[in-house]
Amino acid sequence: MTKTSVCLTLLGALAACTPATAAFDANIGLSSNYLWRGISQTGDAVAVDGSIDYSHDSGFYAGVWASNIDFGDDTTFELDLYGGYSGEITESISFDVGYLYYGYPDADADIDFSELYASLSWQWLTLGYARVIHGGNGLADDALSEDDMDYLSAEVAIPLSDSLSLDFHYGYSSGDLISSWYDESSYSDYSAAITKSTELGEVSFIVSDTDLTGDDPKVVLRWAYSFGL
Repeated sequence: MTKTSVCLTLLGALAACTPATAAFDANIGLSSNYLWRGISQTGDAVAVDGSIDYSHDSGFYAGVWASNIDFGDDTTFELDLYGGYSGEITESISFDVGYLYYGYPDADADIDFSELYASLSWQWLTLGYARVIHGGNGLADDALSEDDMDYLSAEVAIPLSDSLSLDFHYGYSSGDLISSWYDESSYSDYSAAITKSTELGEVSFIVSDTDLTGDDPKVVLRWAYSFGL
């Protein structure tokens, strides 16, 4: 999310105070393409990713996530840090607020950035908003702001059975960073996914697209496996 120190401080404090109500989990994943808001981060190539997460019964959580990337330069991997708080407002309405830091440790320029995010969920529907609050000076063209980007999203998750789900996503990105990266002031991304849970992990088949000029639909196959630590 600096964020590293925030996460480590929170992690250490919670683990020391209430270890009986805390948990560590990990996740490994393999995808035919790493898409972020509809855009490939690997040049349409395979991605291997993994995370370690800490969660507390109070609702606080923190974690780290990494993946290989390919921006067409010497940058080879992404390392994200995050932390937040989630809970329930009523039996059917829940929320999640947090901070997310996107890090690119081996990039030639300062392209790291961070966001604040919030979401509200009701039954199958989740509405979200994220706002960039800091960006490196290598993110945007000189005339544009490196910390101007908003993202609105809507998710619908429909359970088809105990082990099968159908998910729909819509997102809308806008701001100076979008103009700098894609030469358009805003764009939409949308996807549909079907996910099967098995004893060996979750397998997802995803179809994704954007309305950016010249962008083509993408089909992604993903496998992910979660386990406790």
